[in-house]
Amino acid sequence: MRKNGDPVLPGATVGVLGSGQLGRMLALAARQMGYRVHVFSPDSDSPAGQVADRELSVPYEDLDAAREFAKSVDVVTLEFENVPASTAEEIEQIVPLRPGPDALRTTQHRLREKEFLSRVGFPVTLFRAVSSREELDAALLQTGAPAVLKTAGFGYDGKGQAKIPAPEDADAAWEAVGGPAVLEAWVDLEREVSVVGARGLDGSFVHYGVVENTHRNHILDLSVVPAAVPGKTAEEAIELARGVFEELDLVGTACVEFFLDKGGRLLVNEIAPRPHNSGHWTIEGADASQFEQQLRAVCGLPLGSPRRRAPGVAMANLLGDLWGEGEPAWTRALTFPEAKLHLYGKGTARPARKMGHLTALADAPEEAARIVQAARRALSDRSLP
Repeated sequence: MRKNGDPVLPGATVGVLGSGQLGRMLALAARQMGYRVHVFSPDSDSPAGQVADRELSVPYEDLDAAREFAKSVDVVTLEFENVPASTAEEIEQIVPLRPGPDALRTTQHRLREKEFLSRVGFPVTLFRAVSSREELDAALLQTGAPAVLKTAGFGYDGKGQAKIPAPEDADAAWEAVGGPAVLEAWVDLEREVSVVGARGLDGSFVHYGVVENTHRNHILDLSVVPAAVPGKTAEEAIELARGVFEELDLVGTACVEFFLDKGGRLLVNEIAPRPHNSGHWTIEGADASQFEQQLRAVCGLPLGSPRRRAPGVAMANLLGDLWGEGEPAWTRALTFPEAKLHLYGKGTARPARKMGHLTALADAPEEAARIVQAARRALSDRSLP
């Protein structure tokens, strides 16, 4: 077994748990630096599998397959945190797993994550654990309404959550979400921001500044950097993110998402222990992308420079809805010379499914946002092929 402190050098094989678009972009970064890549997930012909050296298509719960996978690689990381803890533990007995089972266990379960953040002293919205319909009524008396009921584990992109505008709406929310769940007090929101960063084996930390995120139907729609927040707020967000990385002893790339309320208070919303959608702009927009940083960190190499390559950068998601009336008008979108297109190799476009993204660099964040949104709108203009 490789010792945890030994660097994993180019020519070695990196294992990835999960095989979606995050794994695809990590695999592309790894190939550029001379690594081989094996991916492990239940899917076949997956976004990551299409560019990996080996795609192992088995259920995450297959521990025999997990052990064989671990023996075939030199280090394992993840692009999908909802991996069974038993699988992560089996793998770590054979090969280094980064960010590690403890960080994975904490961040894949919303209640454990909230309890961790609260216990350590990070600012979070008022929350209560709820395991029954009766407990929901009691919790609402403490949080007040409106509030949000969220499933305790394995939720993402708004799945498994329901708003409770008033106490009489609790029945519908419980029917939609059920328990175990977390009830969170409503936040009078100014904006949502995130900090994507990386932490090395030696404890070194780099970050990409504060990103401003706009969501539509609970799915990230647009990310713009730098965020339009006061300098003091940006510094606080970065220090909070650094603290989260350190408390979790996290190695790799991760993202801390924040609510900024109208009183100027930052609240930690969620932690993603892997590259994040709000960091995709770094592929063109930073000296070392979030995926290169993940590779460097999990392989025990020095971290790269997070320097932004333009005063403003923006990223717009491309969801399956764009395919609703046929193939998008790629020619139209690519008439914007600053726009960079990324498609994830997914065979079937469905509403709300992340199919790709557009990125643009410009002299100001507002201009970068204008370009990517205009290029995305052009995809619906099918007067040209």
